[in-house]
Amino acid sequence: MRFPPAAQRITGIVTPLSALRSDSSIGVGEFSDLMELGAFCAETGLKVIQLLPVNDSGFQSSPYSALSAFALHPLYLRIGDIEEAAAFTTDLRVLRDRFEKAERFPFGDVLRAKLDLLARIYAKNAAKIAVDAGKGGSLASWIAENEWVTEYAVYRRLKEAHASAHWKEWGTQSVANAKDIAKLWKDPKLHKEHLFWVWLQYHLDRQFSRAAEALSELGVALKGDLPILMNEDSCDVWAHPEYFRHDMSAGAPPDMYSPLGQNWGFPIYDWDALKHDDYSWWRKRLLVADRYYSAYRIDHVLGFFRIWATSCNDRAAMLGRFIPSVPIERAELEAIGFDSGRIRWLSKPHIDGAKVREAVFPFPNPEVEAGKVFDAALSRIGGEDLWLFKESIHGEIDIEGLGLHPSAVAYLQSAWRNRVLLEYENDRYQALWSYQDTKAYPTLSEDERRRFNDLIARKRAESEVIWEKQGHRLLKALKDTTPMLACAEDLGAVPDCVPRTLGDLGILSLRVLRWARRWAEPGEPYVSTSDYPYLSVCTPAVHDSSTVREWWETEADRYALKSIVGDAANDARYSSVTARAVLKAVAAAASMICVFQLQDLLHLNDRYFAADRSGERVNVPGTINDFNWTYRLPMNIAVFASDSDFTAAVKEIVESRTSHPEPKTKKGRL
Repeated sequence: MRFPPAAQRITGIVTPLSALRSDSSIGVGEFSDLMELGAFCAETGLKVIQLLPVNDSGFQSSPYSALSAFALHPLYLRIGDIEEAAAFTTDLRVLRDRFEKAERFPFGDVLRAKLDLLARIYAKNAAKIAVDAGKGGSLASWIAENEWVTEYAVYRRLKEAHASAHWKEWGTQSVANAKDIAKLWKDPKLHKEHLFWVWLQYHLDRQFSRAAEALSELGVALKGDLPILMNEDSCDVWAHPEYFRHDMSAGAPPDMYSPLGQNWGFPIYDWDALKHDDYSWWRKRLLVADRYYSAYRIDHVLGFFRIWATSCNDRAAMLGRFIPSVPIERAELEAIGFDSGRIRWLSKPHIDGAKVREAVFPFPNPEVEAGKVFDAALSRIGGEDLWLFKESIHGEIDIEGLGLHPSAVAYLQSAWRNRVLLEYENDRYQALWSYQDTKAYPTLSEDERRRFNDLIARKRAESEVIWEKQGHRLLKALKDTTPMLACAEDLGAVPDCVPRTLGDLGILSLRVLRWARRWAEPGEPYVSTSDYPYLSVCTPAVHDSSTVREWWETEADRYALKSIVGDAANDARYSSVTARAVLKAVAAAASMICVFQLQDLLHLNDRYFAADRSGERVNVPGTINDFNWTYRLPMNIAVFASDSDFTAAVKEIVESRTSHPEPKTKKGRL
């Protein structure tokens, strides 16, 4: 099935697959549940089901931290649909009963229980499966069509053998090449263990493909989600280190929510190496996704233009920089009147000895503690009580390894980040994202600041030129690979070249009601949904945000929303009546596609409101806990699908959207 599935603007839902419940699923949503959800969508006029990533992430609950760009997560396998599981009906019933009452699903427990049962089923049928994997068997044919699975099987066996440790801890096997992996795959002593992981992927592919075909027959399109980055501890980074830069870690620059920036811990791509192979790894990834999806979301599309990267020597991302970007050369600093001393003052943290003593003053024996700091970390400048970091220190991680008191470490790390310029190569610099808030910047004269800021602005403009060229080249390669509709997640500080490139390539952008505001205008008014570009996907909430209900009651600027939602803006409490008004306002958007989180749709019926509104969200960014990514619907799909009042309310939202006239223009940007 190809997009668009209808001539009119269309409406759909967004959900983690794991959130679904049915009479057959075990503790978590499974691929086969999509068929039941698809029937509900077809009945109510919803034309799109958008999923979060479904790749194997091992025991990490975040779907954006995958162990493989190709393999599907065993969590989503419907074990009862496997022919070899026929003799395990009692085990399946026990497992289902064990997890059925959990409000949020226990990710690790469910996964381990399912893998343990699958291992038992496999052991009982290993001989038969081995025959099918032999010459002429259906499993053998599938392996031949999915070459990636041999690398994955070897990687997964090794990961299990090393108690799930990072591949960097595998000793001699932490360094892999195609020849070594092929040798391990062909080792007859390891064949049975490897085949287990292949067998799982074979059935996962069959079940997901069957669900996608069923949805297509219902006229419902399936939209996937492709994270741009790979977990460092993944099969792809282990098997193909040539495609990644291992000295830098991807993330995001500082903002009001993350003053030190975000360091995601994922390696960045070596785009030159990927270009040398005509982006074959990315093309293969898209071709596998094309088996299931009619459209896909490009996660963090800004990363294709430029990625915020931090040295692997640092914890925080404040000392990061955009790659690629045009550097500030030493000669250019000299040309605007900055001599060597001035450049050193701006690029190297200068630490006042009195500040060190002040930092350690609460300690017992502060003079001793201060002496430890000076001896371990700092070098004195001449006879002054002014200090620089020792040349042996290259980042925050080195500071942690000095054996100093935690408070002293925290002070030194803060001092390490306090600089105007980052010298990342000899005589090549980038200005820090928040350079104006540093110790050195206010000491510049007004004229020096003007010249310095002009230089930074010029470098930004030069960088945008190369960002646009790279983004256009990479996204065109992706778009040309498959007929899937490409939709971009373009949130954040978006350079002008991004919407221009997306529009030129016909890639849909993203509009989130709560963040679509005219930030530069007085009062920061909301953008009218009728002004959203046609080539966009609009939504009132995303997996990283609160639900519409929680946002409305605790965060929303309801007064400013009156121009969009009308009198509903007066409702302090979010009810089903309020939900109708808000969702209809979003449905009126000029965007080609409008999607709602499934839990936001459930609020169209008062009886589906959870007692704890915060418990309805999927993820709280910046936190690591058992809550994130474990959201589960409060009832089986069959319950709300058979609720005539609820289905009528959903139909009303869908029809309110299709009743709006097509926009006069279908431009890709505002």
